[in-house]
Amino acid sequence: MAGEGGTTRIQRANRAAILAAGLDAFAEDGFRGATLDRIAKGAGLSKPNLLYYFPSKEAVYRALLDGLLDDWLAPLRDLDPSGDPMEEMLAYVRAKLALSRARPRESRLFAGEVLRGAPVLGGGFGDLRALVEDRAAVIAGWMEAGRLAPSDPHHLVMSVWALTQHYADFEVQVRAVLGGGRDPWAEAEREVQAHFRRVLRPA
Repeated sequence: MAGEGGTTRIQRANRAAILAAGLDAFAEDGFRGATLDRIAKGAGLSKPNLLYYFPSKEAVYRALLDGLLDDWLAPLRDLDPSGDPMEEMLAYVRAKLALSRARPRESRLFAGEVLRGAPVLGGGFGDLRALVEDRAAVIAGWMEAGRLAPSDPHHLVMSVWALTQHYADFEVQVRAVLGGGRDPWAEAEREVQAHFRRVLRPA
């Protein structure tokens, strides 16, 4: 039965399976290391069947990144200019950490793209910059009103990215440092929140 965009349920399921398998391959092996054969096998499809949906490895990769960037920016987009500044910023930190915890493969995929020089997302960074500029202006207003400690709003936003995504991108290292019997994500939620509460609290 045809559904959205004239596609059938089976076609939608196959496309989703390809994207899931592609995410596994790119997150683990990087763009260069991932192959169409591996993606097809992970999706439970033949390579010719995969190519019916996506004409190349690059097309699978681009489809993943296009969806990822929008999802990754959603917590920043949700920052409410009319809300309490401290609570809005801490909610942003929580949302970013939760997103990294729930979607570590996506975080590593994004990191890999940036480390390659962002050949696919290069054009998409205009949207990223525009959103950061808009939210940085909101944060700057809060700081000027004495409702948050003064700092550079752009670097503040980037520090949230760095601290929250570190636990996804370097999870193996985090677990090695903390040792067994500890939950790095539970500890991260507590410690990262405490860190930003100290950084943001006005004098």
